Amino acid sequence: MPKSAPTRYRTPNWSAYNAALRERGSLTVWFDPSTPWHATPSGKRGGQPVYSDAAIQACLTIKVLFGLPLR
Repeated sequence: MPKSAPTRYRTPNWSAYNAALRERGSLTVWFDPSTPWHATPSGKRGGQPVYSDAAIQACLTIKVLFGLPLR
């Protein structure tokens, strides 16, 4: 029996979606300005990381705590 294709969810009206997100409430997050957001180059060949581990961890923490998508 063949597998069915996964359901793709699309947001047809981004302006209404963003307005609904704004109506949920306000969230202010303060970051330390001395936090290194860009990764240091490793000196090796290949694709270099763009963001530091601290930046990625901060985004993932906010995503999990508040149930927000990363977009």
